[in-house]
Amino acid sequence: MRKCELRDLGWMPWRDAFAVQRSLVDQRKQGLIPDQLLIVEHPHVITLGRNACESNVLAAPEVLERMGVAVEPADRGGDVTYHGPGQVVGYPILDLKEWKRDVGAYVRGLEQALIDAIARFGFAGERIAGMTGVWVRGSKVAAIGVHLSRWVTSHGFALNVDTDLSYFRYIVPCGLSRPVTSLRDLGSAAGREQVIQALKDAFARVFDYEILECDRSSLETR
Repeated sequence: MRKCELRDLGWMPWRDAFAVQRSLVDQRKQGLIPDQLLIVEHPHVITLGRNACESNVLAAPEVLERMGVAVEPADRGGDVTYHGPGQVVGYPILDLKEWKRDVGAYVRGLEQALIDAIARFGFAGERIAGMTGVWVRGSKVAAIGVHLSRWVTSHGFALNVDTDLSYFRYIVPCGLSRPVTSLRDLGSAAGREQVIQALKDAFARVFDYEILECDRSSLETR
């Protein structure tokens, strides 16, 4: 069975996490490390994907600055996305040459892992045709945006656990005028650690991994 190292990076600014991803992508391309799954929680930030329409950022720069919301360009696919406290964000660094050389299958795999994870808490996640992500009762609970370089993935997913949904009013999430939700808003009392465990189990099943839990400090020794 293939191995994937899981690291919970905890609280980390988006730009710092992006730097970690780039370093690990380079190492993965060289075959120096196995596949990785990074888990992180970001301070308030709006990221602009490669296809972002700037008009989907609804607040003026001075308003975002006053509210402590950073704005960062990202090389992932997709449009405008918000990250912040109360989200579980996952960044898989996977070499798809060792799984399936199929971007669509990879995105569907991420969706399935999220659907399976939230099922543990009693929610029936679903896909909506033509829209990437996971939805519950017509509201988006998880966003997905990925980047591939020589079949090695970066960026990934953001699952709203107990996120302050009011921050989504500053954007048109992923360019879609549809509601967003969180597990807490749906009635779940699941905490961050429970959600990470559910994601770990679902990710292992969907991508056929043995998940090895590693601590954050080992990144600094490479």
